Amino acid sequence: MSTIKELEKKLLVMSKTPELFDAEIRAIKSEIVSLQSGPKTRTAWETVQLARHKDRPTFKDYAFGMFTDFIELHGDRRFSDDLAICGGFARLDGEPVMVIGHDKGKTIEEKGDRRFGCALPDGYRKAMRLMRLAEQFNVPIITLIDTQGAYPGLEGEERGQAEAIARNLVEMAQITVPIICTVVGEGGSGGALGIGVGDKVMMLSNSVYSVISPEGCAGILWRDNKFAPDAAEALKPLAESLLKLKVVDRVIPEPAGGAHADHAGTFAALKSAILEELRPLKKIVPVKLTKKRFDKFSAMGIYNE
Repeated sequence: MSTIKELEKKLLVMSKTPELFDAEIRAIKSEIVSLQSGPKTRTAWETVQLARHKDRPTFKDYAFGMFTDFIELHGDRRFSDDLAICGGFARLDGEPVMVIGHDKGKTIEEKGDRRFGCALPDGYRKAMRLMRLAEQFNVPIITLIDTQGAYPGLEGEERGQAEAIARNLVEMAQITVPIICTVVGEGGSGGALGIGVGDKVMMLSNSVYSVISPEGCAGILWRDNKFAPDAAEALKPLAESLLKLKVVDRVIPEPAGGAHADHAGTFAALKSAILEELRPLKKIVPVKLTKKRFDKFSAMGIYNE
């Protein structure tokens, strides 16, 4: 059986002369939809490719397509305005919220400016500034996670990448307003967790969430990226596996064909899930809210032999 990526390559070639391959193009499109809508037939590596699909909604798509009155806020007030993380006040079904997330960008220029969603320490400090601002105004926080990981370059290390992420983990555990986090594409390592400590953690059904990217894992274990598919299977980054392990609280089904094929349907499903989870959280007093959040993350990884 061909993988989704192999089928999409064939489709790209045939689309250059559609008059010659009309029937084949329709057959391939049908097979791609079948693979994308049937998670039991997909490998972990195929799901990773789907989570990275170039047409999946970006942060700005969610900000303007799912929320209203979005006002972007800039800068960490220390060094710079990292474009890999965006955020600002918005309304969700009329309710004021603070929405923050990784932004991979759409064009080549945007992807370069945002380092494909891999944030510098400045981005995580900006995110925390916005979270504290939301707390001041008693506004719930919504985070959208989509990154292979924090930026691994020298400039990130020079400005304290590990410290910035670690501080976010500590401070997010103490914030007194509801926090709902959703992995909408990739959730990789501390780069994801830096905005991922919430009262509820959710995933779209074709997203992935793991301690390291499959390529990174393959590079460490086998010193060769060609073993990335094997690493993906071993990491178990899929939504259903993580739901069983209680790493996430809810899986949101994507429309047939995946989020990239139906942005509006994805926005509607995610919006409904967030509102459903948010209502009971708003009724919990702050001291109990932060305790439940701390206990939730403290319990992860505990097992009995």
